[in-house]
Amino acid sequence: MAGLILGARGETTIEMPDGTEQRLLYTNRALIEAERTLGKSILGIAQGFTTGESGMSETLVLLKVGMEAARHEAREGGRRISENGALRVMSLVGFAGVVGPVMEGVAEVLGYEPASSEDELEDDDPNA
Repeated sequence: MAGLILGARGETTIEMPDGTEQRLLYTNRALIEAERTLGKSILGIAQGFTTGESGMSETLVLLKVGMEAARHEAREGGRRISENGALRVMSLVGFAGVVGPVMEGVAEVLGYEPASSEDELEDDDPNA
């Protein structure tokens, strides 16, 4: 798929009790939506998980935007993911079952570094 540029994105899943997976997708757009909703920077939110300043409210918003971005990318019809929809997932798997996959996806976006042109050339070499 030469020429396809995905950019900063983090994709994770949450294993649901019924054996299905809830897909999460984090992009710059999703993280900006979370910042606007919470009135905090994503770096402050992420750091807050180590200092104890971020908790269930921040996790719920991040879960919601990740679920919505995944729904949107999959072109699934229906309504946008609601806070209640995200809360249902958190209630079924618990805070610990949500916060790990959420922060893993967020960290992938925050740590994104685009490939250099040399890396791209190496990836396109069929003999590599």
